[in-house]
Amino acid sequence: MSTAAAETKTAETPVAETAAPQESRLTQAGKVVRNYSLGNIAMGAIPLPLVDLAGITAVQLKMLHSLSKLYDIPFSKELAKSAVSSLLGSSLPMHFAGPASASLAKFIPFIGQGLAYATLPVFSGASTYAVGKVFVQHFESGGTFLTFDPEKVRAYFEEQMKEGQNVAKDMSEKVAA
Repeated sequence: MSTAAAETKTAETPVAETAAPQESRLTQAGKVVRNYSLGNIAMGAIPLPLVDLAGITAVQLKMLHSLSKLYDIPFSKELAKSAVSSLLGSSLPMHFAGPASASLAKFIPFIGQGLAYATLPVFSGASTYAVGKVFVQHFESGGTFLTFDPEKVRAYFEEQMKEGQNVAKDMSEKVAA
């Protein structure tokens, strides 16, 4: 093919056909949430009691950092910690008592460790999923860490926690297979 023919062919090819379509920000955010949820499923399997819970928190904060970059929201570790704590705070008795007990149960050989490995990975993945979904919704609506109101998103968080448990179970089964 001559140079002139190649230039003509290139000029006639629409840009949309030559460039890969860019994912929407919402699609990218969904992938971020899924990836960090998967990472926290693994974090829940750390054999050291309480270290696993600290790791889960660290991964959730890193997820929020990634989401804030995606949405061009200024990130503050202190504000993010406060937002997550306030979001999980009222749900702790309902969602966290079991996993905290499961983490502590790792001190008990065999039975305690088995219980922890059966429950904590799913909880850690589900809670990360729910926190991520809540912040994606918040950032999509133009919110920031400064404008975050956990009371306004409580019901949505509960929905996402239930959905996250199913997602985390599915992810755990795929990883185990």
